[in-house]
Amino acid sequence: MQNLSVMEVPEPEISSTDVIVSLNYSALNHRDIWITKGLYPKIDLPVIPGSDGCGTIVEKGSSVTEFNLGDSVIINPCLDWGFRQTHQSKKMSILGMPVNGTFAEYVKINKANVFMKPSSLTSLEAAAIPLCGLTAYRALFNRADLKNGENVLITGIGGGVASLAMIFAIAHGAAVYVTSGNNEKIELAKQLGAVGGANYNNPDWDKEILKLANNDIQVIVDGTGGKIFNKLVDIINYGGRIASYGATLGNPDKFALNKIFWKQITISGATLGSPSDFMNMVLFFELNKIKPVIDEVYDLQMIHQAMFRMNNGEQFGKIVIKNME
Repeated sequence: MQNLSVMEVPEPEISSTDVIVSLNYSALNHRDIWITKGLYPKIDLPVIPGSDGCGTIVEKGSSVTEFNLGDSVIINPCLDWGFRQTHQSKKMSILGMPVNGTFAEYVKINKANVFMKPSSLTSLEAAAIPLCGLTAYRALFNRADLKNGENVLITGIGGGVASLAMIFAIAHGAAVYVTSGNNEKIELAKQLGAVGGANYNNPDWDKEILKLANNDIQVIVDGTGGKIFNKLVDIINYGGRIASYGATLGNPDKFALNKIFWKQITISGATLGSPSDFMNMVLFFELNKIKPVIDEVYDLQMIHQAMFRMNNGEQFGKIVIKNME
């Protein structure tokens, strides 16, 4: 994390359609780690990372009539999604690279990416939901079309997207099963409402999941890929849906295409989400009175320690940064 420094920079300047948000809290995502390691595509330095944030509007452009000074807001980090619900435009980018992000006292953002903070959440809680909440919501409901009462497997529980997907699915009335390489994380998931889980370091973890779910996993939300993905194709029931939002373990070695068409499986990709996905995600929090899982809170000056915790995979839920005293 040597590439990350805490320093004074000039306050951002706005256009007529921008607002300045004084940030109370922000939150870490894995992309912040990859950016600091130089492993993210099209890195353009220097940049202020950070994609999640909640704060107060302290300045607004001349054409901003939707918000007032003092409004408590959260930020949609998906920039320039475009006009299609099915997929993003080629111009889409994410706040925090290449545009300066939320690991700062103030952030400039277009009014189209600003939403009122859910009244059911504190500023700390609200800061934890934008990027991972948007990704999890689109994967579960837009791409996998999760139904009430279905059995859903969420891999890699403990990460931000996975933990929020679990919270969403439980609130929606689904039976949730999880995987992790850490038995304590599986137990934490069960305490939060998951039916059960399996440690993927066990060679028979897939059989354990099928036994728990009576051989009927109808939906899978996965951010791992790699050799695990082939087992997901085996686990999913006929007519099942798999939503893939990442590939932290890389690509599968051998992909059994025959199993896809024979079992009539639908595999969908999910990357962030549309403005309507974000709006519906925020509304889902309001209507269901749910809260994100908060792992730890660090002061902005301690962001290196926060990143080390995430880099080591120690967290369960979101690591939140306190931006302002």
